[in-house]
Parts: sequence; C-alpha cells; structure tokens
Amino acid sequence: MIPQADPSRRIARHRDAVLRAMTAVLDGGDYILGSHVERFERAFASFTGAAHCVGVNSGTDAIELALRSVDIGSGAEVIIPALTAAGTAAAVVRAGARPRFVDVDDASRCLDPAAVEAAIGPRTAAIVAVHLHGHPADMPRLLAAARPRGIVVIEDCAQAHGATIAGRSVGTFGAAGAFSFYPTKNLGGIGDGGAVVTSDLAIADRVRALRNYGWRDGERISRVAGGNSRLDELQAAILLALLPSLESSNSERRWIARRYHKALAGICVGLPAAHPGAVYHQFAITTGSRDTVRRLLLERHGIGTGVHYDCPLHRQPAFAAFVSDSLTVSERLAAEMISLPIQPEVAADAVDTIASAVRSLVGVQRRLAA
Repeated sequence: MIPQADPSRRIARHRDAVLRAMTAVLDGGDYILGSHVERFERAFASFTGAAHCVGVNSGTDAIELALRSVDIGSGAEVIIPALTAAGTAAAVVRAGARPRFVDVDDASRCLDPAAVEAAIGPRTAAIVAVHLHGHPADMPRLLAAARPRGIVVIEDCAQAHGATIAGRSVGTFGAAGAFSFYPTKNLGGIGDGGAVVTSDLAIADRVRALRNYGWRDGERISRVAGGNSRLDELQAAILLALLPSLESSNSERRWIARRYHKALAGICVGLPAAHPGAVYHQFAITTGSRDTVRRLLLERHGIGTGVHYDCPLHRQPAFAAFVSDSLTVSERLAAEMISLPIQPEVAADAVDTIASAVRSLVGVQRRLAA
C-alpha cells in the first residue's frame, strides 16, 4: 500500500530529534508561550525573511488574526479563491467580514488576477491570496491591483512553506502571511499549529495580543477583544527540530514533481504548472474520469490518492449566501483533480511505480471511452 500521505513517516525519519525536543519541553516544565515558542518564532521569521513571526493555534486562526490585526471586520468584503480549504473562508467569516469568491487561473490554480480586478468593488477591503498546493500566486499582479486602491493583501501560505517568487519567500509580499503546521504540511507538527509572519511591528504586536485574550506587555488586562490561539511549547519544539530539514525536504518534493512531469507528459491528463519556486505540497493531476482512476489506482495497484478540493467553497452550504461570480475554472478543477503521493517519505522510492500505474489506467480509460 502506498498512501497519499503519511506524516508519521516523517516523524519516524527524524525521530531522534523529535524525541529530544519533546523531552526538553517535558523537563523544562514551561508548556505555554515559553522559550521554545520564542525560539521557533525567531527561527521561522528568519527562514521566511520576515521581521516577525507570531505562533498561533492553527492556520485558520492565523488568517483570522491577520485580518483582524489590520481592522478587517464587520461590513468589509474580502476576495478569496473558491478553490481552497474551507478554513480560508471560515477565517474571513470569523473575522466578521464577508468572503467574495473569485475564480482561479487554470495553470497556477491560484487566484486569477484578472478575475480579482473585475471583482473589486467599493466594499472590497482585503484580498487573501492562497498559494494553492505550494504553487505561488501571482503576487506582483495582485499587489498591483490592490495597493492603488488601499486594499490589504494577506497571504494564505498554509501549503507553501519555503515557496518563493524570484527568490523571495511567500508570506513576505502582503501585509502578513498565514501559515499552518498541520501534520501533513511541508513543515508539520504532531497536532494543530500556525503562525503569522510580517515585517510590520504594529501587526505583529496586534496579533500577539489577539492570540492571548488581548493582553500586552505582561498585563493581564484585555485591551482588545482577543481569544485563546496560542502555539504550545510541544508543537513549537517539534517544529523547531524539523525546520532545518525543510529545505532538503522541499528539494525532494521538487525532484519528485520533475519525475512526475516527465513520466506523465503526453498522456491524457492535466499536470500542475511547473514553477521554480513551488514546493509541491500536493501534485494534482486532472482527468475527466477522476473517480474511476482513483478507484482503480487503489484496487489494482494499492496506491492511495487525495482530492484537494472536491467542492468549491461557493457551493458549500456554509458559504452559499456570499457573493460569487461565474467560477467555471474552479468548478472544473474541483471535479477533476487527483492528488498523487508526493511526500518524500512516501513517494521518493515509488514515483516511477505511481506514474506507470497512472499511465496504464489513463490508457484504459481512453479505450473504454472509445
């Protein structure tokens, strides 16, 4: 059996470092917002090139607190892609704003800048640019559309740890970048976790207060209506232990992606766009026979796959009341994408086997269709 992803294999690969990190937390006796969180925040800020990093409880919280830190709330409209995880829209709603769903670009599968420009209206206060599957969104064009109009840009980097545009890390283009450390992410812990990165001290200070009941400077007085969104010491220590291997792991993902691109070229599937700064959190192909191909990959070859995401957000009941335009690209991709295994600990030794199985099944589908 080849699973689509298995975070336990990454933990096993770095087991000694992870156990040392966990032991240090247990022995230290400081479990919330202690030295490991502070050290990880400094290290991850340095990794991204941002001036500040604030650890929070999840990637969803990171987006919400980033929006709230720049006063995006009641009455505001926030442009987001329809093809992304529900957490992106949930964060907007929890901040008190209204999501405006916009279509994605067919190649990058990230926000279509032309569609964004067409959707900007008098109530548009922010854009959340999602770097879907680790492929960078077109930040230069999105910023060019936003800045002259005073629109804030927040980056959803939950799937893009280490992704770059012309050598510059995603998360550092907009006012703030929101990261998730869910176990399956390129940098993942053994539970929930997230972070906001920014080079704006005022935003960093506001997020630090919002994550901890609105407290500041050691005072247990709520100056703003904050909540409890703290990255715990155990997760921070594990992330700190895994961070040094992130670059090499991303390099392995790029190598696997190149092998897939070469092996699957010329057959009747759509491939994700190649990008020198992508980190391939997912490698999603497209086919009109998605469910059949997924079933046969599992039944005949023992290969697990995923779907990220099978229902665009504007079609989900929780968000059906919010504005969306014609989103034909998002709807087609949502119906056709299959995420192949790409986690290095799963796919590095199996990429040729997986690609061969896909080639054989796509051939089967084409003969059946004929």
